[in-house]
Parts: sequence; structure tokens; C-alpha cells
Amino acid sequence: MQGAQATHPMRALASLWRLTVLGLVFLLGIWASASGTLTAMMAYREDIHFLTLQHMELVAISGAIAILTGIPIGIVLARRSLGLFGPLVAQIINLGTTIPTLAILALAMTVLGLGAPPAIFGLAVLTLLPIVLNTVAGLRAVPPALVEAARGMGMTNRQILFQVELPNALFVIAAGIRTALAINVGTVPLAFLIGGGGLGELIFTGIDLMDTGLLLAGAIPTALLAVAVDFLVGQLQFWLVPRGVNPLR
Repeated sequence: MQGAQATHPMRALASLWRLTVLGLVFLLGIWASASGTLTAMMAYREDIHFLTLQHMELVAISGAIAILTGIPIGIVLARRSLGLFGPLVAQIINLGTTIPTLAILALAMTVLGLGAPPAIFGLAVLTLLPIVLNTVAGLRAVPPALVEAARGMGMTNRQILFQVELPNALFVIAAGIRTALAINVGTVPLAFLIGGGGLGELIFTGIDLMDTGLLLAGAIPTALLAVAVDFLVGQLQFWLVPRGVNPLR
């Protein structure tokens, strides 16, 4: 009963967040229509469609690379056999979150040149950090007694990892992926500065030309994409993480 009651605040917060987002989107739509901004944006609808697809492609590729590399790295760093080395490397990775985004993209441009490849590389590195840190945190939060009980039942290290540790850490790992992808969507506009494309083309061109309609034609779809990605990953987190280790259910 106590566990069931503890989940009610989490559900209430999730519902409040959804209502807040929907309310903000509704108010944004009213403002855009009343101020004439929506009409100005519609003049760029073909560009919005093309660059939104390009934006989503950059997010999908860099996000997939980050997930496929970040989770294994986190698993390795969470191994208790590493002693203090694992937490030390995790702290170094945590310090990496303080590096400016433009610095990482500039470094990627220096190594790989201009275009989509350096943009994808830089975005993957930025997206990687929260996934690695949450994977380490989730695995290290698994009670040692649970691991020892599994070992006492004769399970191998591989079986313990996939049948005990990862299922119990899945909610925290999914939260890291959710955060990372939302950050990724909001960072992709900077890829335009190194020739990567995306909605940043409209945003920065609008800034240069002091054209509010052009600026918002890139900024509003970017914000809506970030909300949509966060919502979709949140739904996957809610339904795919088992009930016993999911505080939202």
C-alpha cells in the first residue's frame, strides 16, 4: 500500500507537466495567430518542412550513436571490480558537461571539416554524457544484496547483468536517454554554424536579417520537436519499464 501511495505524487506531477505543456502550446498558438507571426511563418513553410526533416535526421543519427555507445561505456564504468577507477572516470565525464557546446562542435569541425559528419559527431558526444552518467548511477544504485542473492543462486556475471542489474536500473537509464535526446534537439540548431543544416538555418538567418518571422519559423518548430521527443520517450519509459521498478506506475 505504501509503495502504491508513493507513486501518486509522481503521477500527479507527470499529469501536471503534460497539462502545463499543452497550455503553453495553446497560448503560443493564440499569440502567434493574433500577432501575425503565424502568417509570417507560413511564408517559410517549405523551408520549415525540409529543415525539420533534416533536423530530425541529425537527432536520430547522433542520438542512436550516443545510446549505442553510452550504455556500454556506463556498464563498464559501473563495474565494482574497477574500484575507484570507475567513479573517477565518471566524474571526469561529468566535468565534460561544463564544456561549451560550441567548443565541442568547433573541435569536431577542426578534425572532420564542415558538414553533417562533424555535426553528428559533436552532437553524439554531447548526447553521450547524460546517458553514461545515468547508466552508471542506475547500475550502482542496484542493492548489492540483490546481486549477491543472484550470485548465490548460481547465476553468472552475464546473467546477473542482463537479468538483475539492467532491469533494476532501466528506469534511471531511460531517464538519462530522455534528458539527452531533449538536449540534443535543442542543440542541433548550432550545427548550422559548421554546415550541419537543420532548423538553425532559419534561426541564425533570422537573427542576421532581424526578421522575427524567419527566426520564429526555426525556433518554434525546434521547441515543439523537443517537447514531442520528450513526451514520446517519456511514454516509452512509462510503458516499457516494468511496473516493479517504475515509480510512475
